[in-house]
Amino acid sequence: MQLKSYYCICGEFILVVDKPIDLLPTRKTDGSVIITHNAGNESTKRKFKVSAISQTPCMLQRKDGMCERQHRLSCPRCTVVVAYTHNAPLFLSKQDIKLGTKEADYIYILKGALSDVQGNIPTEALQDNSRSPATNNAQIKREKANGEEYNMGRITKKNEKGAVKNYMTRNQAIKKLQISLADFRRLCILKGIFPREPRNKKKANKGSTAPKAFYYTKDIVYLQHEPLLNSLREYKSFAKKISKLIGRNELVQAKAIEDNQKPEYRLDHIIRERYPTFQSTLNDLPDAISLIMLFSHLPANSRIPADIIDNCAKLSAQWQLYVMRTKSLRKIFLSIKGVYFEAEVEGRPIRWLVPYMFTQHIPEDVDFRILMTFLELYQTLTGFVFYKLYNDINLVYPPPLDIDKDGTGAGIGAFNLREASGALTKSGEDDVAESAKVSAKDVRKQINQIGQTAAPPADDQLEEQENVQDDQQGLPAPEEFVEQPSKNVEASTDIGQSLNTLLANSKFESARANLFAPYTFYLSREVTRPTLEFVIRSFGGQVGWDMTTLGGGSPVPDETDARITHMVVDRPHLPARLKELNLKRAYIQPQWIVDSANAGRLLPTEPYAPGETLPPHMSPFEVADEEAYVPGLEIEEKEAAEDEEEGEEDEDVQDEDMQEDEEEKEQAQEAPKSKYPTEALIAAAQNPNDESLHDAAELEAEQLGISHDVFEAELKKAKKSSKSSKKNTSGGKEKEDDDMAHLMMGSKQRKLYNKVKHSQKRQTDEHALLESKKKDIKKKQQKDKKKKST
Repeated sequence: MQLKSYYCICGEFILVVDKPIDLLPTRKTDGSVIITHNAGNESTKRKFKVSAISQTPCMLQRKDGMCERQHRLSCPRCTVVVAYTHNAPLFLSKQDIKLGTKEADYIYILKGALSDVQGNIPTEALQDNSRSPATNNAQIKREKANGEEYNMGRITKKNEKGAVKNYMTRNQAIKKLQISLADFRRLCILKGIFPREPRNKKKANKGSTAPKAFYYTKDIVYLQHEPLLNSLREYKSFAKKISKLIGRNELVQAKAIEDNQKPEYRLDHIIRERYPTFQSTLNDLPDAISLIMLFSHLPANSRIPADIIDNCAKLSAQWQLYVMRTKSLRKIFLSIKGVYFEAEVEGRPIRWLVPYMFTQHIPEDVDFRILMTFLELYQTLTGFVFYKLYNDINLVYPPPLDIDKDGTGAGIGAFNLREASGALTKSGEDDVAESAKVSAKDVRKQINQIGQTAAPPADDQLEEQENVQDDQQGLPAPEEFVEQPSKNVEASTDIGQSLNTLLANSKFESARANLFAPYTFYLSREVTRPTLEFVIRSFGGQVGWDMTTLGGGSPVPDETDARITHMVVDRPHLPARLKELNLKRAYIQPQWIVDSANAGRLLPTEPYAPGETLPPHMSPFEVADEEAYVPGLEIEEKEAAEDEEEGEEDEDVQDEDMQEDEEEKEQAQEAPKSKYPTEALIAAAQNPNDESLHDAAELEAEQLGISHDVFEAELKKAKKSSKSSKKNTSGGKEKEDDDMAHLMMGSKQRKLYNKVKHSQKRQTDEHALLESKKKDIKKKQQKDKKKKST
């Protein structure tokens, strides 16, 4: 008797039988091979052994609608179903034996489930059931003729593919990197790695629904090669040495090791990796400057060292010096949190927040270790950025600090800006050259010189020049250059328009940057000096202050100086000593400086006088809607100007109407009795851009004997009537369209539409109410002024 062995597609041994399964009968329903176990005669029974795992029985519905019960057998390695039995299991348990259950009569081997060669996939497993057997057999013959074989694929195990492999929890990452949680947080902040949110948390967490933080596996693998990781480990071992020496009370040796063996690291390579271009650094510059400004105003304690606060104060002063030198400050907003500034650097808006000069309370529930890690990164980043910005304007970085001035409280004035003595040329040599300042006037002169053409020389001079060139060089004289007009007229006009717009923008920006240039401000002792000094100097003004309370270094020695044009006072009433001086200067509150800088022009000083109720300070960063109510001095000025223009227009219209009435009365007797206005006049009024209709109407008026003045008056009336009729017709059409659209809407859309309309109506009502209140307040103010004047 010869036995035949068969294997699963994964290579696991499954069946040994005394006859090849190719010669055994098959089942018609699914083509599975039938092995007789207990039924029939001894000649039909097969001798076999199956190495499989029995599964729970299941009910299966066939295509013909019949149902059958199957006891399935699966591979012990890959758990793929390879066979099944009917009505009774193949392997009986103790409970089945007690109940008297018999073994199955037949075992069915699934088609293509087993192979006689270990490691090879049977050809029947890859057949397409949708095609006919003839095509399958032909394909198998071709593949056998070409010598192709079906090799076994790699079996994917559980939790080795998909979200489980792509994501990693924080605990897994810490174990993989072999660092503490604090070092892991610090490393992630410095490298810019943050938690990710998988699509299916349950799959990423191996079936668990516990809340966990996930990271990309590739990011954690990337962190394994970070040089900073070794530095953190060295610092950890260094800290252990210091703690052991302190525990042994060997303080001298601990101090020596701390001074000489303390490991140091730099973050320059991280800045170069995270910010490959200078424009990419400007994206994170607002956050960096805001955090540096915050730490420069904090008091030093056990959690915040004093040297870090000093470094932040220097960096903030360097940034303010650059903004003042380039005059790139654009917007200021005094909010509850602090003062918001916005400057334009390399064409990009940079916005940052500066806290007020109050004693800052440090909360206990804030983890300053995370903030200190961000600060460490941002200090290195701003060092790179400031070096580039200072070099672009030919200044030395870092600017030298005058210690004597800094000791007197000069603040920003303690730093001295110095121009670079030489610039590095392309060949690598240092050329000592004076830094030339190019103004807007020089640029305009050069542009005008380019457009102008020089006068051609005389013929005698041309002949002499040609003879000299022929004698010296022996070359023929060059032909005279003749300027030809451009064929592309539109392109030339576009270039001219763009140049004009550039010049206009440059004029506006230069005027705005030098808004306070001709003025000198003096800050009273109750005014906050750093903010106002920064704003005034950024817009070209000069500023002085009371050196007894606000620090030294003031260019204006005293408040009695004749150069002072504006004195900033933040008191309810003007002091008597200032009234006695009788100096020609404007006394203003600090808000006038900020509002004028935001408006780009000098606002009236009367509403900002000491003791006056200040106008509302609106944020320059938000653009209000057209229908929204915006309180402010600019809106009131615009309305006043519009009222004046409307009054002038009404007077002109009344004068014109009086003249027209008199002329009509005089010419009424002479004019023929005809129907006027005619159709030609109405057509000209409806189409004011068509000159032919206008000429035809004018000729018709001359034929009828109507003067030119009467014709123009009638034309104006016809235009007004046509406009009003168009508005009425358009308004009626729009209303009809809205009604039709409202009828065609569904119930949900109609409810939403009604809500939108209701909110719009409420906004318009609120706007009208506020406008009426503002008009009433204006009338009261005017009445009060008249009473005071009388």
